[in-house]
Amino acid sequence: METREKAFFDSFREIVKVVHSSLDVQTVLQATVDKVTDVMQLKGCAIRLLHPRKRTLELSAAKGLSDAYIRKGPVEADRSIAEAMEGKTVIVKNVQTDPRAQYPQAAAAEGIVSMVSVPLSVKGSVIGVMRLYTSEPREFDAAEVNFAEALAEIGAIAIENARLYESVKKDYQSVMEDIHSFVGYRRTI
Repeated sequence: METREKAFFDSFREIVKVVHSSLDVQTVLQATVDKVTDVMQLKGCAIRLLHPRKRTLELSAAKGLSDAYIRKGPVEADRSIAEAMEGKTVIVKNVQTDPRAQYPQAAAAEGIVSMVSVPLSVKGSVIGVMRLYTSEPREFDAAEVNFAEALAEIGAIAIENARLYESVKKDYQSVMEDIHSFVGYRRTI
């Protein structure tokens, strides 16, 4: 196995281990952006999740990006590389000149040139994006794109697992409260 592919495989396995060992979404997403940034030798990486009512992409994890860039303004799902919200991986060779980029001046100030926007999908619904940033023009090959898409899929699964766990936990707590109320009511009769 080639060195780069081995690094991709090893990183993928490490992320899968984190997913299996934690229901904390933040831990999983941060591990994902850390690994993808390092193994792909990127300037930075960010995961943004869709806020369903506002239709904005809210930052969930990032590495290699300044606070100024992260806080540049609301990232609108329908204006910022919108094709990714349709489930398509989008490669932007020059963010500073591409009309699909919402904040080209902020990208220039940050030193970002190329970007890949990978959708995070659960059961056919896009719930966010993982964005890979480079400081030099870069052609992303199929292996790199496949690796990023696989990590995005794992991240989406982790998010869904955590959401399901929280839902079951709330249901359990509600049932237990009902039982305690009923038992307390029975004692007063």
